[in-house]
Amino acid sequence: MDTKNKEMQKEYTVIQLCVGALSTNCYLFVNEKTKEGLIIDPADEANRISARIHHMNIKPTAILLTHGHFDHFLAAQQLKEKYQIPIFLHECENDLSQSPQDNLSYPFLGKSIGIKADRLVKDQEHLLLCGYDFEVLHTPGHTKGSMCLYCKECDILFSGDTLFCQSYGRVDFPTGSAREIVTSICKRLLKALPEQTIVYPGHNEATTIAYEIQNNPTSIYLDRF
Repeated sequence: MDTKNKEMQKEYTVIQLCVGALSTNCYLFVNEKTKEGLIIDPADEANRISARIHHMNIKPTAILLTHGHFDHFLAAQQLKEKYQIPIFLHECENDLSQSPQDNLSYPFLGKSIGIKADRLVKDQEHLLLCGYDFEVLHTPGHTKGSMCLYCKECDILFSGDTLFCQSYGRVDFPTGSAREIVTSICKRLLKALPEQTIVYPGHNEATTIAYEIQNNPTSIYLDRF
């Protein structure tokens, strides 16, 4: 790791909280200089997330949802109201997030739950949040509005349920597509991002682009892109 990356590491922190019945990763991204923070995929257990925020003296500024499935947003509304901060979501995911059938809250929980975003974002839009530039990467496949959040200066990617360590998100739910997720992973992530990029997925452990180029099952299609 070079000196620049070592210095950058000291300026931000990524905290992983595995929450909810489906063991979803909620992330807190913290600018250590300002203590401003982002809440990414607050899946459940709002009180637990709030306790960590309080313990670390974080000032949340936004909630970012990588997609609209219930197991990534159950704590979002409560945290939005507590901290008076907006919810960000990709524009293609607006309908799914509000549909209990499509966001899987009714099939899985037997409850009609939805979430409405305050800010709908577009592919390749740059979001200046907590003093850092996050690029929106539209990665359809798990759902049609799935997105990843890439911070070039930190060499990190929040991949939601698009890319997992040695795997990827299911494509058999509403608006899912096997063809699209392979295209998204190969074209937008594995072939486009630096190999040293750390990937923080929606489930399971973190990985890197370099590791997934060698070990992800979608990588057999890389030559097609």
